[in-house]
Amino acid sequence: MDLQIASLCDFAAEYQGKMVVSGTFDALAAKATPIVHPQCSLAMRFCFTPEDVGDHELTITIIDEDGNAINDKMPIKGAMPVQVPDNVAFVSRHLIVGFQGLQFPQPGVYSVDILVDGELIQRLPLRIIKVDEQQQGGQQPA
Repeated sequence: MDLQIASLCDFAAEYQGKMVVSGTFDALAAKATPIVHPQCSLAMRFCFTPEDVGDHELTITIIDEDGNAINDKMPIKGAMPVQVPDNVAFVSRHLIVGFQGLQFPQPGVYSVDILVDGELIQRLPLRIIKVDEQQQGGQQPA
């Protein structure tokens, strides 16, 4: 099992077997805390081989620097059954998870943890930045 793509983004969708991803990011900035991001997605592309066939559990958790989940809706868990047709070397599948109203109580480095069967397979860092008035006006935070 190979996680080929994992990215936070503004929007993701599957269209005619292709994953469309728009607005990838790894930082959010705002003038006030808590910082609330109204809507985003986690876009993932998995590649499975015949060795991966069977039932698996996918777990997604957004955590703070101390390893605590950002809210009581975490972790998100779901069944991930894998089937690969006979005489096929691999299949790829897209999985898109939408988030609404993510709230980060303070600036810092957060992580999006992706686990399969309890094993961490990807950790995406996410910087949450509080900016002052001087940093606004089109300047990107450092």
